[in-house]
Amino acid sequence: MSIKFENVSYIYSPNTPLEKKGLDQVSFTLKEKSFVAIVGHTGSGKSTLMQHFNALLKPSAGKIKIAGKEITPETGNKNLKDLRRHVSLVFQFPEAQLFETTVLNDIAFGPKNFGYSEDDAKVLALKWLKKVGLSEDIADRSPFDLSGGQMRRVAIAGVMAYQPDVLCLDEPDAGLDPRARKQMMDLFLDYKNSGHTVILVTHNMDDVVNYADDVLVMEKGKLIKHDIPANIFADEKWAHRHSLDEPSATAFAKQLSNYQFEKQPLTMDDLVKGILINLKR
Repeated sequence: MSIKFENVSYIYSPNTPLEKKGLDQVSFTLKEKSFVAIVGHTGSGKSTLMQHFNALLKPSAGKIKIAGKEITPETGNKNLKDLRRHVSLVFQFPEAQLFETTVLNDIAFGPKNFGYSEDDAKVLALKWLKKVGLSEDIADRSPFDLSGGQMRRVAIAGVMAYQPDVLCLDEPDAGLDPRARKQMMDLFLDYKNSGHTVILVTHNMDDVVNYADDVLVMEKGKLIKHDIPANIFADEKWAHRHSLDEPSATAFAKQLSNYQFEKQPLTMDDLVKGILINLKR
């Protein structure tokens, strides 16, 4: 089932001196089982947009169709638990949301909250503990005794354990070292490839070109472009004007003045292929 936003606007603190527009007439349709990146400079509306997917914020105007539900300004809170079973949000620094006495209990909390039995929840918790790259040996430890990176993985496992149809991620790899970040991103890609939709807010353009099928570019609360990664970065001046960094492979290719590339490399695989073609000439 696709996700559709129709002229969605959101106003913070309406009818007060602090009134501010967070989203302004945002419309788009996302295909199911896709990997979507949301990009834009700080304050562009990325996180505000993300919090509308599971109705943590509800639109001030317009409507949203997602997971068989329609969300409007009049939508009440009564049936939102079912929506959040299908659409889940991982915040930046999700480890701040840990609260249980053991790692296993923390990961199992989500499945139990959405109707899984105690035994099934524990089976899922152990499965996702391994999937995020952690050992069963820590299952009975307090999550607060773990390293920062381990806590991050536990928190993410707790959301993924009940396997929502749509997984929303607000810069989940912020602060992780490059190896841990790649492991997390590969996990999210595997989740998408297993038949789910993944929506990622990120400042990292390498993640965009390496993982995303689809990109939403936000600026001042407006959606200014919706396209595939190759088209987003095709116009370098446009990307720069809207505060989008070049992917690392693109920047590196520009330093190779003696090499001619048929098309602009976006990923390291593109770059390597282009270099090999040059060496064969």
